[in-house]
Amino acid sequence: MSPPKSTGSSIRELSIRIASAIVLVPVVLYIVHLGDWAFLVLVSVGVALLSIEWGAMAAPKTPTRMAVAVCLPALAGIFAEALNKPYDPFHPLVSVALLLFGAACSAAYIRRLGGPWRDAAYGACYIGWPAFVLIWLRQTGNGFEWVLFAFLIAWTADSAAYLVGRAVGGPKLWRKYSPNKTWAGFAGGMMAGMLAAGTLSDLTGLFKSSTSAQIVGLLTALATMAGDLWESMLKRRYGVKDSGSLIPGHGGLLDRVDGLMFAIVAIGGIRLLVMLGTVL
Repeated sequence: MSPPKSTGSSIRELSIRIASAIVLVPVVLYIVHLGDWAFLVLVSVGVALLSIEWGAMAAPKTPTRMAVAVCLPALAGIFAEALNKPYDPFHPLVSVALLLFGAACSAAYIRRLGGPWRDAAYGACYIGWPAFVLIWLRQTGNGFEWVLFAFLIAWTADSAAYLVGRAVGGPKLWRKYSPNKTWAGFAGGMMAGMLAAGTLSDLTGLFKSSTSAQIVGLLTALATMAGDLWESMLKRRYGVKDSGSLIPGHGGLLDRVDGLMFAIVAIGGIRLLVMLGTVL
């Protein structure tokens, strides 16, 4: 077991996290607001960086080939969906089929090289699916508000879980894979997600009632926590501490967006149900 961090070390780490957020968050939200090609470029760059990190983790002997094998299907899916203008409700099926076909081709390519082909297929879907949902969300009605919900709820829940877990401590949430996460942090993240959703709903009028918004916040925060734990399990499987070192105070990009990726998929599912007229 590693020794506990000193107070000074914790304060420095928190300061770096805050500084990184101050720089990155406004830039990301501005590009989300712009939409169109700027948003597509942002998502594409994110996919490329995540693919590089995935290649280094999953195939350290051939990281570049793995990164390319994962990146191309994901980019194919999101570019196909970006061409969905004017919006056609059946077009996303084509984009999904293209992503899945590309993932199968990537698996076949890596298998021919004698590499971990299952990791290639999974990596393409793990990275490509949230990216596709993000492009799809932005192109639906009130797309900016829906993407804003996913981002801000995920960031709020993740930050609250970190701060509450540090301050309160207590029983561990999943000691085997993520020894630093606690039940107190989990509860703090869930409550923060609900509060953030209620506040955003009042500002945007996206939902009919505050209760509906809070349910969305609860589900999205839960997805955020699940995504964070899932990535911790993946890093344990690949024997790495961080997915990379791109972002100061956070490690790699995957370390920063692991919960957000699951949150995006959750919001995407809720958006689809709303479009079908079944909920909210």
